[in-house]
Amino acid sequence: MTSAGLAARPAADAAAYRAVEHIYHSYLTGLILMLASRAGAPRAAEVVFRTFRRQQLARFLPGLKKLGLDKLPHAVACAQYHYLSNQVGGVKVEYVHETDTKAWVRYPPPRWIWSGTAICGIPSEVSRAMLRGWHANNGVVLGNPRLGFVCTGQTVDGQPGLEGYYKEWDRDLAPEERLQFSPGERCPPFRADLAPRLPDTTWPEERLQKVLRNYAMEYVTSIVPETIAVLGPEEGGHLAGAAARLVGMHTFDDVAAMLGGVEAGAAGFAAAFARLSRAQDDDAELKLENANASVRQTSWRLMAEREALSPAVFDAWNELWVGAALAHDRFMRVEVTERRDRGDAHWAWQFR
Repeated sequence: MTSAGLAARPAADAAAYRAVEHIYHSYLTGLILMLASRAGAPRAAEVVFRTFRRQQLARFLPGLKKLGLDKLPHAVACAQYHYLSNQVGGVKVEYVHETDTKAWVRYPPPRWIWSGTAICGIPSEVSRAMLRGWHANNGVVLGNPRLGFVCTGQTVDGQPGLEGYYKEWDRDLAPEERLQFSPGERCPPFRADLAPRLPDTTWPEERLQKVLRNYAMEYVTSIVPETIAVLGPEEGGHLAGAAARLVGMHTFDDVAAMLGGVEAGAAGFAAAFARLSRAQDDDAELKLENANASVRQTSWRLMAEREALSPAVFDAWNELWVGAALAHDRFMRVEVTERRDRGDAHWAWQFR
């Protein structure tokens, strides 16, 4: 028997970080498409709304302080937050200051979240749900009832970008006024030389890839439990799992290439699985014995912040790796042999 050992603090692995980001980015998009096409636009929109509201409540205020924006006028601070934080996540975004009470943010194509042709399957209602979940709630979180967001265009509707502006009115807004639509307006031209900048820091490749990885993982941390909360463990778990299996199958070739190749058989796949687990900051241990291979870990960083999760969340997520295994070798089987959410000391998988 041989063992790859236990790594509590994995060494930087930029290639694996990139592969993990690709998997979770694809899963986020794929799950929303699955919901829109199978569960219908209204329920897909509700899942997206809850996902972005959860992200907004958890990340917005700490992010303002971290970026040094918390002392700016609220409309300007909000727009600059989206500009700077999305740049860190690899998202194309523009910012235009008009006044201290009106500032624009624009996401030009291609949209990160709807990569490639996926945008063709996203209903307008689902795109609006993102704005309801995040942009419309910034004034509430800031304690400023006069602050709202006006959307002037959506890429999913055929317009050249998702755009709009934060505006502070001279009166308190009713809840339904916090998000408004004004398709006749257009964002002024973007000038990069006038936009805010992150501190001039040279980031090594592994740090940049780790940031991108975190950005994608956080959305999956939110959307899978919210899918099951909205649709229930049976339907929600089924759809989240079906999307995961398809994404696992269809991203595996890209992931294998990013990793520099995956050796044949169960041992090769298990080694790649352990490497990807460590790239998620999990303490994965690989064991090889004859034709069988196993991976065991005590952590599950992806859902570490979520409490009282339905077992359907793990079941759905695990289909990512089942799908990837089927793409690697359709005769190979992946069996979950231990689960911490059922009282075991570890999470464990056997590959054969």
